[in-house]
Amino acid sequence: MSFFEFNSKLKEYDSVALEKVKPIFEKIDGITEYNQQKVLSAFIKNRVSEADLGVSTGYGYGDTGRDKLEQIMADCMGAQDAIMRHSLVSGTHTLNVALFGILRPKDKVLCLTGRPYDTITGVFGIDGESDGSLADFGIEYRQIDLLSDGTPDINAIRTELTMGGYKMAYIQRSRGYSLRPSLTIQKLSELCKAVKSVSPNTVIMVDNCYGEFVEEKEPCEVGADIVAGSLIKNPGGGIAPTGGYIAGRKDLIEKCANRLTCAGVGKEVGASLGHNRELYLGLFSAPHVVGEALKTAVYSSALFEMLGYKVSPHFDEIRGDIIECIILGSKESLIAFCRGMQSGAPVDSFVVPEPWDMPGYTDKVIMAAGTFTLGASIELSADAPLRPPYAVWMQGGLNFHSAKTGVLLAVQSMINGGDLKI
Repeated sequence: MSFFEFNSKLKEYDSVALEKVKPIFEKIDGITEYNQQKVLSAFIKNRVSEADLGVSTGYGYGDTGRDKLEQIMADCMGAQDAIMRHSLVSGTHTLNVALFGILRPKDKVLCLTGRPYDTITGVFGIDGESDGSLADFGIEYRQIDLLSDGTPDINAIRTELTMGGYKMAYIQRSRGYSLRPSLTIQKLSELCKAVKSVSPNTVIMVDNCYGEFVEEKEPCEVGADIVAGSLIKNPGGGIAPTGGYIAGRKDLIEKCANRLTCAGVGKEVGASLGHNRELYLGLFSAPHVVGEALKTAVYSSALFEMLGYKVSPHFDEIRGDIIECIILGSKESLIAFCRGMQSGAPVDSFVVPEPWDMPGYTDKVIMAAGTFTLGASIELSADAPLRPPYAVWMQGGLNFHSAKTGVLLAVQSMINGGDLKI
């Protein structure tokens, strides 16, 4: 029985793509097993009990479940300590807490990966956005532009850091709305070594969004001082309903905690309000779900490359995150892709995506996101600004088989609209 109608030629492409990616899927399964054992080991080491999954209210004093969860997250990230809270409302908010926690007036930040993602530019105060930004507090931002191949310019980074005075080196692991490659652990290791070789006291901070559990190591294990990310991306496993985490050196986490709550109180307060169970279960499920998302990205890369589109990364490249970028070439194809993917969502499949002026973005953005958790990009979703070269950034997939159907429906929508002929 077929529940969806697909073009017969598309079915052939599907079969070829599945055969092509089998060896890559085996590698993904190996990484998933390693990371699942790492997470399980952390749960066992920290003696998680049923009592830790309960509810705290008010100030949240003595919430051992919250405290254990944060130590588990630290262990999984290869860090000394961590903050993991439902009260962090997004990845950008989490990064904001870490940046304001560590930096002080007249400090200087050097971004090593070019212009950062759209929503974080307001935090730094780039483009004159200074109402409450770091710039408004006298914190200076500079960046080193990427090389022509989209990789960090390590020589320029060393030269700039040698001139001195940088409190922080900031690294965005994922690509944002750009075509540059995401950073693998190997590349992050090279960057960290370059920074510490000329400026050992500079704090290395990594925006780890979309990168958790993609490889066997995390940034703190190769030289990063602090990392941060969102729980409605990889580490929430599609179960955490909201939240974020910061992990790293204990002294830096204390500074971030004082920003999260207040100086002198830090991590000691913050009621879990019954969210512990969801956050524990989400973190436990995360390695497997990330593996499913990686399989979806690899399959999509192989399929669309066979259909004649430029993709990044290629299906057999080492990945630093769960995102697949597909250059569709026209506004019409981009809209058709997103509408087709939305039609295969378990939630709001009947909704028709339209480009809109989304807060924090300079261009109209279209999104396909029929998710159980609003905005959860560990669930299958796709989004893009309406600007040349009309590339779409696709990510997530709670399970591969459902996500593959969503990808095929995106292609079928392009075929139906006359934007793709096969």
